[in-house]
Amino acid sequence: MATHHGECFCGAVRIEVTGEPQAMGYCHCRSCRSWSGGPVNAFSLWKPEDVKVTAGGEHVATFAKTPMSERKFCNKCGGHLMANHPPLKMVDVFAATVPSLKFVPGVHVNYGETVLPMKDGLTKFNDFPSEFGGSGKTIPE
Repeated sequence: MATHHGECFCGAVRIEVTGEPQAMGYCHCRSCRSWSGGPVNAFSLWKPEDVKVTAGGEHVATFAKTPMSERKFCNKCGGHLMANHPPLKMVDVFAATVPSLKFVPGVHVNYGETVLPMKDGLTKFNDFPSEFGGSGKTIPE
């Protein structure tokens, strides 16, 4: 089983993910854009039991703007780590947090809010797939 290690910006918090992510892709929602400071957020979704904080747990802080996302970051440097998604029973470990993970996106979510149109042949959901509580509606490239 593959194991990948990552850390916050200053290195005080270290994480480990084991196995394979359940999904990888891009989120275009305003919240992710604002949180990440970029036009799109690259995500990798993991089962909670496959994600561990291996060092610096005392420095992990949480901000929850909505019940959908509990965003985790280092309270020393502000470096972003991951976001728990309780309704989905998944953890989004930001792709940049685990540099050894080969990022292979499979989908775009919340593409209806995009500010950076991307022509890559991937499915683009207006919001979320229906199995994740969204409309399941897609947007053509």
